[in-house]
Amino acid sequence: MNLPNALTILRIFFVPLLVAVLLEENVGFRLGSWQVTNEWLALAIFLSAAATDLLDGYLARRWKQETTIGTLLDPIADKLLVSAALISLVQVRVLPGWMAILVIGREFAVSGLRAIAATESYTIKASDLGKTKMLSQVIAISCLLVSTRHSALHQPGIWMMWGVIFFALLSAVSYFRKFWRKVDEHVKLRRRRELLLLERKRQRESLRQRGSRRAGARGAGSGAGASGGTIWKPPEVN
Repeated sequence: MNLPNALTILRIFFVPLLVAVLLEENVGFRLGSWQVTNEWLALAIFLSAAATDLLDGYLARRWKQETTIGTLLDPIADKLLVSAALISLVQVRVLPGWMAILVIGREFAVSGLRAIAATESYTIKASDLGKTKMLSQVIAISCLLVSTRHSALHQPGIWMMWGVIFFALLSAVSYFRKFWRKVDEHVKLRRRRELLLLERKRQRESLRQRGSRRAGARGAGSGAGASGGTIWKPPEVN
C-alpha cells in the first residue's frame, strides 16, 4: 500500500457518496451567503474523485511506485465512478439511457480485455485516446450534474456526451485491435506448449511401461531356463 494506491481506493469510496447526494433532493448546506444545493455538492464530490485519478497516476510515476495492483485497480475505480454517475443521471432523467448503456458497455468490454490480458501476464495501460475519453467524460458529466437544476446546461451536456461516445468507441476499437491479437497468439502458444508437454510425458510413460514389460519378460525367461535344465556330474570311479 502506498499513497497512489490509497488515492485510487479513496476514489472508489467516493462512488456511493456521489450517488446518495445526487439522488437526494434535500441535501445541502449554507456556506456563508451561498446555499450549496445537492447538484453543486455532487459536482464537488465528482471533481474531487476525478482529481484523485490525475494525482495518483502523477505520484506513481514521479515516485516510481507503479504497481501491478495499482495498474489494474485504477481503471476499475474510474469505471465505477463514471458508471455510477451515468446511472444516477439516467435516474434523475437528465441523460438518455441508451447513451449510458453505450459508455458503460464499452467499459465492461475493455475491462474484460484487461482481465484476459492479465491472466496471460499482459498489462494494458491507458492509451492517449483512453485519457482523452476520460477527460471528455469528466467535462460532460460535470455539465449534466449542474443541469439537474440549471436546464440551460442540459443541451450542451448532451452534445458533450456525443463526443464522449465517439472517443469511447474509438478507444475501444484501438484497444482491441492492438492487444487482442497479441493475447490470442500468446494463449495459442501457451496451449501448444502445454499439449507438447503432455505428449512428451505420455511418451515417456509409454516407454517406461514398455521397458518394465521387457524386463519382466527377460526375468521370466531366465527363471524358466534355470528350472528346466540338468546339471552334469562326473562319473564315479570304483
